[in-house]
Amino acid sequence: MSDFVLKAEIRESLGKGAKRVRATGKTPGVYYGHGDQNLHIQVLATRLAPLVFTSKTNIIDLQIENQSSKKCIVRDVQFDPVTDLPIHFDLQGLREGEQLTIDVPVVLVGGVPKGVRETGGRLQHLMHKVRVLCLPRNIPEKIEINVAGLEIHMSVHIRDLNVPDVEFLDSEEQTIVAVLPPTVVKEPTPEEAATEEAAEPEVVGKGKKDDEDEESDGEKKED
Repeated sequence: MSDFVLKAEIRESLGKGAKRVRATGKTPGVYYGHGDQNLHIQVLATRLAPLVFTSKTNIIDLQIENQSSKKCIVRDVQFDPVTDLPIHFDLQGLREGEQLTIDVPVVLVGGVPKGVRETGGRLQHLMHKVRVLCLPRNIPEKIEINVAGLEIHMSVHIRDLNVPDVEFLDSEEQTIVAVLPPTVVKEPTPEEAATEEAAEPEVVGKGKKDDEDEESDGEKKED
């Protein structure tokens, strides 16, 4: 896995000052790590985007002026509820020889599954990320699952994954992806249709009441 170089600046504006930072086209964030001092930083939003909107995990080479570079990963990102753009991010420092827990994206490859292509099944992707425990050097960019040969009622579970030097922390029984039977719309039988018709309430026309009203009016006129 190659490192993604991210250049950042120390952020002086804290708290409400984050709004002013965003107004300059930058995104505020925090770097933290075991034994390291927390650093309030800011980066160009255009540089942060490839780390956020991606289907793989990146090891970041964080470069800050007048400081040594730091290896880290994106630990958390907050998004604006209206624009869906990042408004704050957290970077976690990495230490060689120290295991960490991280969510790794799951990517489906192989095209349309056999059960969907040939028998009209439905592909259901249930887990888009899996949680793993490993050393920084063993962090997978992504977990690829080939779904080309999956037929109806076939599925892939956590227990089916095999990645060297990585421990999966999710339950081994959890389903990641499956091919379900096609949806069948059941037509009612003649007996069911007859029952439904019999259960419908009788609709009484308004004409009779109108006639009675006319007759009542006529009697009054005769009086």
